[in-house]
Amino acid sequence: MHRVATLFREIQPVTVGSGSENDVREHLKRPKDQGMTSAKGEAGIKLKSQSRKPPVSYEATEVRLAGGKAQEDLNLSRSKTESASEKVTSSNHGANSDTFSYKKFRRCLFKPPLGRDNGRPVDPQTNERREKVREMMKFAWDNYKRYAWGKNELRPLTRNGHIGNMFGGLRGASIVDSLDTLYIMGLMDEYNDAKEWVKTSLDLNSNGEASLFEVNIRYVGGLLSAYYLTGEELFKNKAVELGEKLLPAFNTPTGIPRGVINLGSGTSWSWGWASAGSSILAEFGTLHLEFVHLTELSSNPVYTEKVMNIRKLLNKIEKPHGLYPNFLSPVSGNWVQHHVSIGGLGDSFYEYLIKSYLMSDKTDDDAKKMYYTALEAIEANLVQKSPGGLTYMAEWRGGILDHKMGHLACFSGGMIGIGADDGAPEKRQHYLDLAAEITHTCHESYTRSATKLGPEAFRFDSGAEATATRLSDRYYILRPEVIESYMYMWRLTHDPKYREWGWEAVEALEQHCRVESGFSGIRDVYTTSVSHDNMQQSFFLSETLKYLYLLFSDDDLLSLEDWVFNTEAHPLPIIRNSCLQDDATQEKTASE
Repeated sequence: MHRVATLFREIQPVTVGSGSENDVREHLKRPKDQGMTSAKGEAGIKLKSQSRKPPVSYEATEVRLAGGKAQEDLNLSRSKTESASEKVTSSNHGANSDTFSYKKFRRCLFKPPLGRDNGRPVDPQTNERREKVREMMKFAWDNYKRYAWGKNELRPLTRNGHIGNMFGGLRGASIVDSLDTLYIMGLMDEYNDAKEWVKTSLDLNSNGEASLFEVNIRYVGGLLSAYYLTGEELFKNKAVELGEKLLPAFNTPTGIPRGVINLGSGTSWSWGWASAGSSILAEFGTLHLEFVHLTELSSNPVYTEKVMNIRKLLNKIEKPHGLYPNFLSPVSGNWVQHHVSIGGLGDSFYEYLIKSYLMSDKTDDDAKKMYYTALEAIEANLVQKSPGGLTYMAEWRGGILDHKMGHLACFSGGMIGIGADDGAPEKRQHYLDLAAEITHTCHESYTRSATKLGPEAFRFDSGAEATATRLSDRYYILRPEVIESYMYMWRLTHDPKYREWGWEAVEALEQHCRVESGFSGIRDVYTTSVSHDNMQQSFFLSETLKYLYLLFSDDDLLSLEDWVFNTEAHPLPIIRNSCLQDDATQEKTASE
């Protein structure tokens, strides 16, 4: 997601060269008098809205089609990495059933993670498009490495790095976010550089103030997926070590974690701008996938216990009209206000319900029930049809509909699509149709702009349809959610329009967001004389380019039969406990 994932914090773009101020999260400092709770001292801080990722000048340069190494060489290089990792994990072969065995895990996959031929499509045009996306990734990565190595993100106009306060002193967000993308694209020199940096320079002993949500989805998620793809113990150990540092955020009267944590001291508090010191649904509801895998790898049940406790509380409290408001008090366990959104502040909570069910090999019936009950309430209260026939998700403010849909909410087309098979059988086609309609609406938000890129939010009132009516909503910060839904809908339907829509996005990114030294978001999608925001977001490498690459690949590259994607597009494997247990029994019998 968007997310995909998928959170909040819609920020205003800023001027080029304004330094770290462009990240609104840097202003969300811990109030001095707050202690363990949210402070009133931050009341003066105003955010226009919330968004899960930040904003973004320069003229787009010529489109460059890079050749790169021959795929065969890359495959050979990757196979060497895989054989080396097998040696590293071979010591687990005879381990007891409480110890995670990478070799057992690989045997329980239905398909090789990278497919038969690295997902290479047979169709020459599709393969050419896939190679173009790969070149974009290499271009984005090379410029990050040249100008911002070790920093969190690249500022492509000023050719320097951005650190920010979102990750609490952690560095290298673009590196950790890119590990799996580089690996699946066969950019092995680049992947090995990233791995070496993680080994030698990723310092988890920071003492800064971090977003629990962002550290979890980007760092923990990125390290977990890198481990599952490669078997490199380094990534597993770092993920578990970092996971431990997040646990004190759950030390609240209800067990609902606060949104900000000092990774060194373990103290935590709520965002200063959040209503009455509340926690945000999309933040505390977007931990389940990663934390279950932390338990899987560490054999420590505490991670799963923490996220199951969140679910228990949410099941217990009353939901207005069956809906989940965005703000919850971690002290009282009550909703703080009745604002409901499938976009920022709410989005990835719903995504993680259906994905928790899928990741459990369809054994987590509680997650399944919560998801479909929530979806019914969403359909009854939020899903709307415009006069022009577009289906969209409105926001709900205590019973009053706000006919606005955020770019972040566009992940929901893919979410509803992947859940279509597992609801009531008679509703399967209904859900597929709804998923297609929402994805179509989000595509319209792109086609109705001069740049063919979508705005941060678009409205359906006062005669407007799928267009931003406010200047503050016109920016595009390299977000992935629309492309994410294209990828899922392609895999579910194989309707060629989704690949065509994805290619339109590639052409728009190349024309309007590619600058001399990387990719940058733009401030106004409705003018072709673009103004750039000077930020190459880490999620552009982790999500936007990965989803495009998968869109133009065969379905067996990270097959949905074996993998779910966290809200930062990091692939996590489906946990087949029955297979792992059968495997352990067979090994024990053989040894006897």
